[in-house]
Amino acid sequence: MSRTARLFQLMQSLRSGPSPKTSGALGQDLGVSARTIHRDIDTLRGLGAVIDGEAGFGFTLIEDATLPPLGFTDDELEALVLGLREVQAIGDPGLSEAAGAALHKLQGRLPPRQSHRLSHAVLTATRFDRPARPTVDVADLRQAAWDEHVIAFDYTDAKGDATHRKVKPLSIVYMDRASVLLSWCLLRQDFRVFRLDRMHSMRVCDESFRPNRVPLLRDALARIRAEREAKSREDES
Repeated sequence: MSRTARLFQLMQSLRSGPSPKTSGALGQDLGVSARTIHRDIDTLRGLGAVIDGEAGFGFTLIEDATLPPLGFTDDELEALVLGLREVQAIGDPGLSEAAGAALHKLQGRLPPRQSHRLSHAVLTATRFDRPARPTVDVADLRQAAWDEHVIAFDYTDAKGDATHRKVKPLSIVYMDRASVLLSWCLLRQDFRVFRLDRMHSMRVCDESFRPNRVPLLRDALARIRAEREAKSREDES
């Protein structure tokens, strides 16, 4: 296989399937060593591809400079409108505003026919009762999760009991009645869920847990799925 063909195949491997992908797995796909994969990753980065990660943690393709801007089918456009309007309806104030801005940008950059279709989309999302308003700055919380920094905050549970927590923020889940933080709690040494409208006085700590957010989140979601499946089996028995 020529080097050009190998680079092309490496890009295809990075585009497909779950990420991050280790150099060992990529090398097995292409029939080369992990060291060769590292050199090829550096070459692709030099050509303009934005690839996150490093040796030992795996690689994720963030931006592919070789792909042209994508157009949208009519169904894809309807899906985008529905998703953005749902974010407007249930997202925190910052995300809701961003969703509206994204809709305006899309409308201004689409071909005339699709711009008209966006303005008069058949699908929409409406919530008569918005989720409880968060009592922390959700933009700061999202950034802390992206940066993989521990956060500390005061919390009041459903019984009115107050506690102080330090957690590794993994994901924010927007639900019907309240938005929640899925996290690893340093106090309980276990996964915990906290409602954003019951969190107070949040601060971002210097303590980093990089690069563990993705594997921790994967484990948390796997546990949730397992618990749901176990409950379904109990209900059926």
